[in-house]
Amino acid sequence: MRPILYCAASLALCAQQFDVAAFDRARVIKAADSYLREKPITVTASHSARSAGGLHDFFSEGDYWWPDPKNPDGPYIQRDGMTNPDNFVEHRKALMRLSVEVPALAAAWKITHQKRYADHAALHLRAWFIDDATRMNPNLEYAQAIHGRFTGRGTGIIDTIHLVEVARAIEALPLPKRDLDAIKKWFSDYTMWMMTHPYGIAERDATNNHGTCWVIGDQKTLAYVEDRFKTVLLPNQEAADGSFPQEMRRTKPYGYSLFNLEAFSTIAQILDLWNFQLPDGRSLRRAVAYMAPFIRDKSKWPLKPDVMYFDEWPMRQSCLLFAGLAFHDDAHIELWKTLAADSTVDEVIRNFFIRQPVLWVD
Repeated sequence: MRPILYCAASLALCAQQFDVAAFDRARVIKAADSYLREKPITVTASHSARSAGGLHDFFSEGDYWWPDPKNPDGPYIQRDGMTNPDNFVEHRKALMRLSVEVPALAAAWKITHQKRYADHAALHLRAWFIDDATRMNPNLEYAQAIHGRFTGRGTGIIDTIHLVEVARAIEALPLPKRDLDAIKKWFSDYTMWMMTHPYGIAERDATNNHGTCWVIGDQKTLAYVEDRFKTVLLPNQEAADGSFPQEMRRTKPYGYSLFNLEAFSTIAQILDLWNFQLPDGRSLRRAVAYMAPFIRDKSKWPLKPDVMYFDEWPMRQSCLLFAGLAFHDDAHIELWKTLAADSTVDEVIRNFFIRQPVLWVD
């Protein structure tokens, strides 16, 4: 019995002593150095004739909607899981670019305290959230539009999942008070829009990953978010075995399950909810335990492969790192270390939104 206890204690100590910044330092600095040459690109750099919005309005189109072969000029029809390559994606790409570059620059600042990284991150933030000529309007009224059907949908709010790590980066940066106040005002206005607009309300009430992603808000809404996590999200989405049935029934169940678990894990990391569990034992710890074997060996996945991008997953899923540290589980951390941290595939970048763990772990 003693060797087993000693081994368990050793693993817990390893998890406690894991230095994320030291582990990721070379990767972070290499990326940040390359981004120092990049100028800001916001929504004002491109516009789609199909958008009902203006120059400063974010616009995207529903991924799985296509022209109807029987009526090419009519309303689009749905092909679940199959992305239409002719959709307008420039605003998504610009937002993803922001979400890749600013957190990397902020992480480099946090590790090195070299001000050039912070200054360049601030340049991007001012372009997106402050400068009148280039800023994005704080709403998503024209996101995930469907040709011939909708000029925008609540579903589109998930496109701003990429602002989550940008917001985390802002907290780490030494921004001038004037800039910080203006950026906070933008996020406050966006949060108010999400809380009051019909699109935001509809997305809040979604029973899958969209509802999970909706709750990742600002400091003013954290109490509401925590209550929703405990009373709505976890009870309504997690099965007894730790799986997410709403994601499992999709045409891309593996990717969607990972994505939803990442969103849940982000909420838990922000609000310190890793130890919360329902009276019947369901918990985020159980959800991570369910997916971990399939992250380690995807060939054991019990369902058919995703219709697209199955070979591109998993990535270095933050749920493993966060859970490993929360529960002193070295096995999760060791698995996390073996996985790819970065991708060049747009669909992966879009659905893998926690890329700089040094911003999330002290």
